[in-house]
Amino acid sequence: MKKVPVGVSARHIHLSVDHIAALFGAGYELKVLKDLSQPGQFAAEETVAVIGPKGKFDKVRILGPARGKTQLEVSSTDAFSLGVNPPVRESGNIAGTPGIKLVGPAGEVEIEEGVIVAARHIHFHTEDAARWGIQDKQKLTVRVGGERAVIFEEVVARVSDQYALDMHIDTDEANAAGVKNGDEAEILS
Repeated sequence: MKKVPVGVSARHIHLSVDHIAALFGAGYELKVLKDLSQPGQFAAEETVAVIGPKGKFDKVRILGPARGKTQLEVSSTDAFSLGVNPPVRESGNIAGTPGIKLVGPAGEVEIEEGVIVAARHIHFHTEDAARWGIQDKQKLTVRVGGERAVIFEEVVARVSDQYALDMHIDTDEANAAGVKNGDEAEILS
């Protein structure tokens, strides 16, 4: 059986170095609140407000370290509340996506693109992927059990020697399936 731990990904934002400076001040460094499941990744102490055409969220957690481009990841429910219509995309694929206004303690930024609903995915270390015969970008079918058992299709395999084994779904998906952080999922195919 191919079992993987599940991580539920709440709304969050990845900021570029330039946007960190614009929102928090020149030379500002994010402070680590807690480490995440992926090596070198962390939830920062800092948050920003995100403002859409219809609504806003005041305290959206920043995940670090800084990225090349700013990206806001929300659930479909969050997107509706904000009044934006982002596509389901893999992280980093933000071309042609909606923008949004960001407000920090030292300033604000209007990004022209960068809002996505993250595609459900599993991070595989290259050794785990090799052991299970899984290729990068392969689409998988995964089952989570429990009282509201569900089968997720089109789960993207992301393979790198920089990753640790972990499946990521958003809060809408987790709530529908009754899944919480640390539950296990089984790869069916």
